[in-house]
Amino acid sequence: MDAARLIDATRHALASAGAMEDIVTEAWQAQALAEAVGRHLAAHGPFEARAAARGLSEAGGRASGALCQSALRTGGLRAGRLTEVRDPWQVLTDLGELLGEVGIALVGVACTCEEDAVYWQCIEAMDAADETGDRVGGLLRRLALRERGGAA
Repeated sequence: MDAARLIDATRHALASAGAMEDIVTEAWQAQALAEAVGRHLAAHGPFEARAAARGLSEAGGRASGALCQSALRTGGLRAGRLTEVRDPWQVLTDLGELLGEVGIALVGVACTCEEDAVYWQCIEAMDAADETGDRVGGLLRRLALRERGGAA
């Protein structure tokens, strides 16, 4: 399945999530998707962007321990269905936006939760989404530099 469709599915699931646990689960789903997109671009993307794509994969993968528990509850990882990235620029742009939405949703959960464990899980997920979003931005800059270099 194309990464753009998986991002849309994750965005829809995040918007539909009502319970705090569901929002946290979708945050980890977004992280897994970032890992999968990064891994795919590291293997199949432009040579100049492969190191940055590996960094994105690593940043997305740092959340995998917390994600496993949530994924089992929801029926698995959407990111496991990734087969292609047709338009890397658009996919990365959409992924960056999704990670921003994840951060906003997690702030809402952290501000309203009453359990320390959920609060700290949100903080961890916000940090992960922020770092991963930074990696997406770096990869987009690499692709932009590549395009400018190719046009010169």
